[in-house]
Amino acid sequence: MVRVLKIGGSILTDKSQPVAARPTEIKRVAEEVAAACHDLILVHGAGSFGHIPASRHGLQECFSPRGLLETHESAARLNALVVEALAKSGANPMPVHPFSALILRDGRIAGFPLGPVSAMLENGLLPVLHGDVAMDITRRAGIVSGDQLVPYLARFLRAEIVAVGTNVDGVMHRGKTIPEIRRRDLPALEGALGESSEVDVTGGMRGKLMELLELAEAGIESTIFNASIEGQIERALRGEAVGTRVRAK
Repeated sequence: MVRVLKIGGSILTDKSQPVAARPTEIKRVAEEVAAACHDLILVHGAGSFGHIPASRHGLQECFSPRGLLETHESAARLNALVVEALAKSGANPMPVHPFSALILRDGRIAGFPLGPVSAMLENGLLPVLHGDVAMDITRRAGIVSGDQLVPYLARFLRAEIVAVGTNVDGVMHRGKTIPEIRRRDLPALEGALGESSEVDVTGGMRGKLMELLELAEAGIESTIFNASIEGQIERALRGEAVGTRVRAK
């Protein structure tokens, strides 16, 4: 049973400050993930390590070799911190940098050979991917978010559990968590699906939800949950009802 877990950059970093890791949270998350890392792929957001340099160099609008290098190196530094914490917690993590192998077309993943990731899983390793920059067939280069990586991995590996950890309790409406959401519910929620309150070049909650709705309609449901609450990661990876369940029609 393959499981895909995404931990948002807002958990691991302070997205209002450049290169601002949260060591205590990284350690806690690593310990929780290490306790349930069998047949698991971890994807984490780039947080302030990636979003701020990408925004500063305008990578959404223009091609900048220096911006690509700075953004990738910064995101890779956060990945190294996460991998180190996982190893100290008893897992067998291996970093997987999308920039080295993934190709985009018009901002969407056009190709990403996942044979190495499958082999890692078969041999008891924990692949750790992250939001990154990538070359783009039509735009020269672009940004690939963790939220786009999650459904791509889930489809390819036929994941049975997909959980997306954020710093909120799920999709919120009028101060309450929506337990389930389908595409038909979107018109009633337009005002609730705001963007991230900090620098975010990948779409915030709206972006997450649209990716996961497409995944649900492909036959794989998922959960958006609050990974800042201790114990929620383990519950989500068991398939328990935490946060918002994203369902098909």
